[in-house]
Amino acid sequence: MINSLGSHGGHPGRAIGGFGRGVAAGRAGPSGVRGSLNAGTFDGVTGDDLPQAEFAFPGPLRDRLVAAILSGAKSSTSSLLLGYERENEPLPTVGQRSAVVDSAGRRVAAIELTDVRVVRLADVDLPHAVDEGEGYESVAQWRAGHEAFWHSAEARAELGDPDFTVDDDTLVVTKRFRLLTPAELDWMT
Repeated sequence: MINSLGSHGGHPGRAIGGFGRGVAAGRAGPSGVRGSLNAGTFDGVTGDDLPQAEFAFPGPLRDRLVAAILSGAKSSTSSLLLGYERENEPLPTVGQRSAVVDSAGRRVAAIELTDVRVVRLADVDLPHAVDEGEGYESVAQWRAGHEAFWHSAEARAELGDPDFTVDDDTLVVTKRFRLLTPAELDWMT
């Protein structure tokens, strides 16, 4: 599943959810968790099968979203509930940890979900929009950016619906997360 914008997961994990499936699933994201990483090193720390978080599709948008996560500017992401339903994936849960991957598929960080909500698109609030770390100053700006992502040819292809559109009642999975330090991952080795 794809995170939308920065959910674009990746914008947010890849995100059909929006931007970044937030904590996104292996390949699709805004922002569910699918797929997993084999044990290996993450900034010198051995990981233990953390699922991948992909924000948006590989490319410039994902790179911007990952940079915002690494800088601390991005701490929320959005995904479409429909993406989880179509992939038959469970919703992410608070406490879930994921490895953030860049456009090359490399693990560059680990995040932990601190809040997961399902809300109508019309009910996404300003704090969530601002915390997506993409410079949004209003919910209207956030929505315009996410609608552009969700209505893109790539997102529509991922959803399998070339005519897909969102409206006020479209359900969105909003996720908040925090960046983990390598020391917080030591217990997993």
